[in-house]
Amino acid sequence: MSVFADLHVHTTNSDGELQLDQISAAAREADVSVVAVTDHDRLNPDLAAPVGTIDGVTVVHGIELRVEAPHGERVDLLGYGVSPTDALGEELDRIQADRIERGRELIERVEDRLGIELDLEPRAGLGRPHVARAIDDHPNTGYGYEGAFDELIGDDGPCFVPREVTDFERGVELLEAACGLVGLAHPYRYDDPEAALGLTRHLDAVERYYPYGREVDPRPVERAIAEHDLVPTGGSDAHERRLGLAGLSKPEYRHFRSAVDPQA
Repeated sequence: MSVFADLHVHTTNSDGELQLDQISAAAREADVSVVAVTDHDRLNPDLAAPVGTIDGVTVVHGIELRVEAPHGERVDLLGYGVSPTDALGEELDRIQADRIERGRELIERVEDRLGIELDLEPRAGLGRPHVARAIDDHPNTGYGYEGAFDELIGDDGPCFVPREVTDFERGVELLEAACGLVGLAHPYRYDDPEAALGLTRHLDAVERYYPYGREVDPRPVERAIAEHDLVPTGGSDAHERRLGLAGLSKPEYRHFRSAVDPQA
């Protein structure tokens, strides 16, 4: 399927490699017409409208918010068409303060374990991909990017540091007040996909298309879409510069856009 809209892209505002002004060139290279900027736990201050254009490419202002689900697992929500609210801003400020402290401890644990100094400082938006890249770039670690996750900073790794996240109900409430559409991201990335998909009864959408790197059975997602009248979304979850690995066709995007902004 030709990807018209890649609705899951990260920038340097969180843990992506693309700057906002590089989005249009990356989209044209991938023959993508629409990009949703969905940075982790952060809004992009340079996106003034819920949906706008940058150098001829339609850009949807979005966010990816990690929440604690009722079944005890952490899942990611995608909010699209953001019009910021004070309540969401206050919660994101709290999350970023926690990210800074978590980043400081994560860096310290890696440096202590490997006996090195990473060229990295804790800051708002810092995530584990930043730490993994710093480990990969250091000449004396012996770990590449994937190895850093697998052996050091992954969820079961010796340098892993948990962080505080918003609970599911509160996260949905905040996003619904600020976004035109709220959905579940990548349902097959969770330990319990069935329980994660069960959450969609409280949501507007679900990520139907996603580059898992393995075969998945789409039927449970399609059943959830039918049962809860969900809007299908899709995207690459791009943290690097390549877009268009997954997303919506042009007709599917029209359905998505009408749900995000019925007046469009």
